[in-house]
Amino acid sequence: MAKQPHLLVEPGDLNDIALLPGDPGRVDRIAGQCTNAETVAENREYKLVNAEYEGTPVTICSTGIGSPSAAIAVEELAAVGVETFIRVGTTGALQSGIEIGDMVVATGAAKDEGTTGRYESDAVPAVPEYEVLSALVDGAETNDEDVHVGAVATDDAFYAETEEYVDSWEAAGILAVEMEAAAIFTLARRKGLAAGAICTVDGNLVEGTQKGETDDDELPDKANNNVERAITISLDAAASL
Repeated sequence: MAKQPHLLVEPGDLNDIALLPGDPGRVDRIAGQCTNAETVAENREYKLVNAEYEGTPVTICSTGIGSPSAAIAVEELAAVGVETFIRVGTTGALQSGIEIGDMVVATGAAKDEGTTGRYESDAVPAVPEYEVLSALVDGAETNDEDVHVGAVATDDAFYAETEEYVDSWEAAGILAVEMEAAAIFTLARRKGLAAGAICTVDGNLVEGTQKGETDDDELPDKANNNVERAITISLDAAASL
């Protein structure tokens, strides 16, 4: 199959490194920090743009919400030659003291979703590639940003994150919960490719705050503003790889 059925791209259309926001609208925000941005394809939840950042060619591809659509993105991106995947997303904190607008670099993702189970046992860890993880932490240091570094949980059911659910992950020391990292890490590892993730905190479930509760927009102002800083970190990381 030459043209991929969902992303609508072919081998040679994209660059080696892809930044993966969930929100298609965030593709343009990332491209805004780049030069020579050109839309390659747009279909369903997937918007793809090629651009350059400090001389490094990158592709930006939205994944939509959740592991199933993220897995489709990684499968089809890999099929046309993408080798490195950096998730640039948002997340809900699971530890007190992690504030809205803080950033989390994931060292692993608990597979609390259904997609990866179709590929392998839950006992196989979903972890980023070390060089991508290191590049994200180094990118934060380069930009004088503090980030929380540790494990996250990937969940399928946003509205089923009960108090008991939150308590169990808090007790386990999991920093935050999001919806795509486990699938991205798993698919990349299984294909011999590289992946990492940086997410901006949009609420703290332990402290009882959740995105959209107090603002007209989906993200609180501080989180929305700091997404831009996370984008810079991810682009610096891509340029260093």
